[in-house]
Amino acid sequence: MPATYTLNDGTTIPGIGFGTYPLTGADGIAVITGAIEAGYRLLDTAVNYGNEAEVGEAVRRSGVPREELLITSKIPGRHHGYDDAVASTEASLERLGTDYLDLHLIHWPNPSVGKYVEAWRALVALRERGLVRSIGVSNFTEEHLRRVIDDTGVTPAVNQIELHPYFPQPGMREVHERLGIRTEAWSPMGKRQAPFAEPAVADAAARHGVTPGQVVLRWHLQLGSLPIPKSSTPERQRQNLDVAGFELTGEELAAITALGRPDGRLFGGDPETHEEM
Repeated sequence: MPATYTLNDGTTIPGIGFGTYPLTGADGIAVITGAIEAGYRLLDTAVNYGNEAEVGEAVRRSGVPREELLITSKIPGRHHGYDDAVASTEASLERLGTDYLDLHLIHWPNPSVGKYVEAWRALVALRERGLVRSIGVSNFTEEHLRRVIDDTGVTPAVNQIELHPYFPQPGMREVHERLGIRTEAWSPMGKRQAPFAEPAVADAAARHGVTPGQVVLRWHLQLGSLPIPKSSTPERQRQNLDVAGFELTGEELAAITALGRPDGRLFGGDPETHEEM
């Protein structure tokens, strides 16, 4: 399994990232700095996480050269107008203390507002200006993807979606495969309802001599999903990166995917109805 993926715009991205929500303040800076020291090179933040300044400070404290790190942020729903999206991105850069974002996403489509196509046009322009290296979306359905692609001729490099063993999203993964979009997974472990005690996960962990969390992350990688786990514990941070030394069998993969439930979403975040401003 590759340590990196090549996106549809030719850039490369690590196969596992570090989620920074809800890390804030001095403690948040320390945790994010520790994650960089543990080896994470893809950091995921957002305007609505309220911690872009902390992420930027952690990057500076880590001593790792900026060009070796990939920073992702996200445009919130209240900034979907074209000019608002441009201004939002410039403000994110200021808070992060960097000249460019490696990956910038539209956080939610917010279809009742109906401005996500404007936000996408702004991202295309921001990429042309060099303020953003790669552009993508988050929580988009196939219909939302089709609209932005048809409008601009530019396909998102990434769609970051809820994806974990209780909600494996086979339909969206197939859509991404067809369109050449990299699937990125938020809440890749399932958060509070993590499936670690499920026999499909626990038995695989015992067979391979790894933790249940490592099994779930390995499941993501073998599906072609790029997970962005968050952990405040140094040992767990290291474990979450250490998933290259074993491989799940086809039967183990299928058993974990079979844990999927129709109501598997963590909080009912259906992109057709859930909106975040």
